[in-house]
Amino acid sequence: MTETFVALDPKSAYEQAVNKYGTGIKLLSAKQVKDENGKLWAELSVSVPEDYLEEDVVEKNHLEEAAAEENTQEVSVQEEIISEEPITEEAESESETALLEELAALKVQLALMKEELLPQGQESVSSKVKTLFMEKGIAAKWLDKVLASLMGNSILSDERLLLSYILEEIDESLEIREESLDVAKIIMLVGPTGVGKTTTIAKLAARYAYMMDKPYKVGFLNLDSFKVGAFDQLGHYADIMQIEHVTIDSVSAFIKGLEQLSDYDIILVDTAGMSPYDTQKFIKTIEFVQSDVAKKLEVNLLLAATVKYEDMDDIYKNFSFLNLHSVIISKFDETRHLGSLLNFMLLYKVPMSYFSVGQEVPDDLLLASKEYLLERFIGDLDG
Repeated sequence: MTETFVALDPKSAYEQAVNKYGTGIKLLSAKQVKDENGKLWAELSVSVPEDYLEEDVVEKNHLEEAAAEENTQEVSVQEEIISEEPITEEAESESETALLEELAALKVQLALMKEELLPQGQESVSSKVKTLFMEKGIAAKWLDKVLASLMGNSILSDERLLLSYILEEIDESLEIREESLDVAKIIMLVGPTGVGKTTTIAKLAARYAYMMDKPYKVGFLNLDSFKVGAFDQLGHYADIMQIEHVTIDSVSAFIKGLEQLSDYDIILVDTAGMSPYDTQKFIKTIEFVQSDVAKKLEVNLLLAATVKYEDMDDIYKNFSFLNLHSVIISKFDETRHLGSLLNFMLLYKVPMSYFSVGQEVPDDLLLASKEYLLERFIGDLDG
């Protein structure tokens, strides 16, 4: 059996449902509706268990009727106050946003109410599983949304099924940027110091030039004039792979370098490693990115799997204004704990393109894969 409850806010509507049927109800939907006067209300639909006793309904109806007069008076006062001022489009939009936020928060509140009904000292399955994922680096707010969507579902009482469900939700939420080489392009790598940009560029070059179904003509542009030996390192890889290599120290030289490599399929651009707080280097990088270039320009952020979430957050926020095409993850070989990385990907929904899993060029480069990431995470979860 299903029933709909309407009130001024989601919490009040849910309280109506609980007062009538108790906490055994399951929330089916929550939305905002307008009455004929354009006023916004919260509408909740709930499912009532079939075995709910009729006498319980009668008893709760009596309680509900006893409080009805007082509630009616309170609503009338609220309506009077609201009608004193005209509702502008901006105010209505803010009201809709606030209501949607309330609806989302309500689902989490429902989950917490369920927890409170347990005997003292008994930990629920959902609480136990949530704690496990949080200990591995997954944010509580993301887990709360997943758990709230399961309100009233038997999965919440089965630890094995709940673990599997959350892992499936992680898999669904991760985004992959498929490799596409159908048009000539410039691929620029940006990121903090020491993340492995130069080595990763060498791996990409080897992949495109020698490991694809057809060989692509690849060239290097080196903007990393800040790092001692950067030119020598990239030049070393260029010599081994017989790849054209041009070093750049200004925007005008960047344009000339692109013209010099105009007939190349792929131009890989190495940039200076920088702190996310280094304004001077950021400004210089922006100048290169905003240059008027003939080929398609893709900017890829290189992130190390070893970096803690808070630093990933800072790095991404500062580099994201470069209109990032994807994220390449490096240093998989230097950590077993990927919770922080997964958490970052879940919260920001950043598409991943490649994984660098070791120091060997060109072998230790993989196309980004949800399966690879989850297998590594599950190994840590089991540990």
